[in-house]
Parts: sequence; C-alpha cells; structure tokens
Amino acid sequence: MEERCTSVFENGLIWFGAAVSVAEILTGTYFAPLGFTKGLLAILIGHVIGCAMLFFAGLIGGKVRKSAMETAKMSFGKKGALLFSVLNIIQLVGWTAIMIYDGALAVNGILDIGKWIWCIVIGALIVLWIMIGIKNLGKVNTVAMSALFVLTIILSIVIFGKGSALNVSGEGMTFGAAVELSVAMPLSWLPLISDYTREAKKPVKATAVSAITYGVVSCWMYIIGMGAAIFTGESDIAQIMVKAGLGISGLLIIVFSTVTTTFLDAYSAGISSESLSTKINGKWFAVAVTVVGIVAAIFLPLTDITDFLYFIGSVFAPMIAIQIADFFVLKQNKKASAFNICNLIIWFVGFVAYRLLMRVDIIVGNTLPDMLITIALCVAVSKMRRKERK
Repeated sequence: MEERCTSVFENGLIWFGAAVSVAEILTGTYFAPLGFTKGLLAILIGHVIGCAMLFFAGLIGGKVRKSAMETAKMSFGKKGALLFSVLNIIQLVGWTAIMIYDGALAVNGILDIGKWIWCIVIGALIVLWIMIGIKNLGKVNTVAMSALFVLTIILSIVIFGKGSALNVSGEGMTFGAAVELSVAMPLSWLPLISDYTREAKKPVKATAVSAITYGVVSCWMYIIGMGAAIFTGESDIAQIMVKAGLGISGLLIIVFSTVTTTFLDAYSAGISSESLSTKINGKWFAVAVTVVGIVAAIFLPLTDITDFLYFIGSVFAPMIAIQIADFFVLKQNKKASAFNICNLIIWFVGFVAYRLLMRVDIIVGNTLPDMLITIALCVAVSKMRRKERK
C-alpha cells in the first residue's frame, strides 16, 4: 500500500495554523512605539529574511525525505546532531508551555472560569490533534482554518476601523532590534519545518507555499498586535475582543489558533525525540510534552518571551546556516559520521557571533549577518581542507 503524502494545500493549511497565534499578536504590540509605518517596515523586512531561511531549511528535508533533526545529522554527524535534537526538544517544550499559557490567559479574559481550566482544555485539544495525526488532519484543519480566517478578518476590521492612531507610550526599541524581533518568530520554526515538508507529495512547491503562507499570515498577526496598541491603546487582545462584542467568536479565535500552532510544537518534539532513540514513540512523547506544557503553563509565570526568542535565534541561525552551506553551496550530502567536529566548532563560533552581534544595532537585525558570516566561514574552511588533502 502506497504511503499517503500531504498535498501542497494541506501544507499551506498547516502553516496558516502555525502563524495564527496569540503569541504573534502579542509580539506585534512591541512594535507600536515605532509608529505604524516604521513598525510595518520592520515587520516586513524581518519576515522576508526569516521566511527565506525557513524555505531553505524546509527544502533540505523535503528533498531528502528526512525530518529536521535527521537532516542535521548530514552536517554535524549522527551523534553530533543529538545536541540540536536536545536543544530543539527543550525549545519545543518551552513553546508548548508559552502558547498554552498565553492562550489560556487570553481566553480567560473573555470567559473567566479559571486559567488552569483553560490550560487543561487547550492541552486536551492539542492531544486530540496529535492523536488524529498530521496525515489525517486535512478536513479538520480545513474547517478550523476557514473559521479562523473569517474571525481574524473580523478582528482586523474591529481594530483598524477605530480611525486615528493614539500616542503609544512605553519603552521603544531601535529599528534593528524590531527587525530582529520580526525575524525571530519564523526563525523559531527552522528546526521544525522539515518534519512536515518530508511528507509532502511535491516538496519544492509545498515548501514554497509553507514559507509564503506562514510569512504573510505571521505579518498579519504582528500587524494586528501593533495596530491594536496604536489604534485602540490596548495590548490585551482578549479585552479588545470583549470591547468589540466578539464574545464567543473571540474565544474560538484564541482557543483554535493556540491549538493549531501548539500542536506543531508538540508533534515536532515527538519527531525530534525519535532521533535520540528508535525505542521512543514520537506520538506518545508529543503527548507527554503537551502534559508538561500544561503543568508549566499552570504553575509558571511565562510572560516576556523576547529573551527566549533570541536564545532560539543564537542556537538555530548558525545551525541552519551550516546546513544551507553544506547542502546548497558545497553540495555535501554524504553519509554522516559520528561527529563532524569542524562544523560543530563553526556552529559554536556562529553562536558566539550572534550573542556579540546582539550588542550592535544593525538595521537588518543580527540574524542575517550572523548567518552570512557562518556560511562564509563554512565554505572557506571546506575549501582550505580540500587544498590540504591535495
């Protein structure tokens, strides 16, 4: 029996669901002190950079039919790549908790029955999505995404129909820092996208549609958040919905957007766990990650995620830069050894460079310069090693 592959449309739906999230809307509110024009420009530049990298990362997995962490083995070795599997699982557990926390907090602002109850409800729906499975979510996602599409349009009209902009107070950020915060969200999906493009019937088209869909919708979410702060003077998305009289519609937006996004985090944590050991069942590991996320969301204060986003960038930007250099520039797709010490050292240099670049205000943020430095270093070292062999 032929194994079922996901269609281009299904991949687009997956990444539409990934982009529609409360976390992205809340991140968008940070851009308000820049003003609408400069904030919009920072959002667009950051997403072009981030989604270009997202495309290349997904294309590698789509072409070789391997998960994100399996493709990492091609550049860092079978055991060397375990470092990134562990770091990826840690960031995915973190994301699962943050998304459940944000969703529960927001929906409780509409229907106050207790944040912990909403954590459990959202978590239970995520488990349901996991049990249905990525290959069987087509019809469920079509219905959920259609509803979310209509409701987010209503939300946009409510926010931008307010008219004149208000003076937004608060600690402003530089344009470069705003671009970096815009890059950070698509960058957080880099170690996940191949988990889905590997299943695609047409990997190149599916990857392109995934990256474009995510980029456009993520920009939309950022702009909703920024617009909410500028045009309504309110950064609490639940309160905006209550004031607009959305009620149950607003509740549905928050619950289903949280579920469709967080499902991807938990599901990919399960896939990453399988690269650690063949004895691990990815689906049940994903369920366990969701349970941990529920507990963390109930008991931990998970409010400011900017440092978390920058940590993700510092780990995974140089990682994918090396993979891009190996796969697309150097055309190295040979069987992985246990450790690729050279690439692991280059990754560490890239990691340190990212942390240092965070102290410098660069108009395009620090992810792009860091990745260009890492790619150049990777290519240069490879050429030097080839000369030595001759």
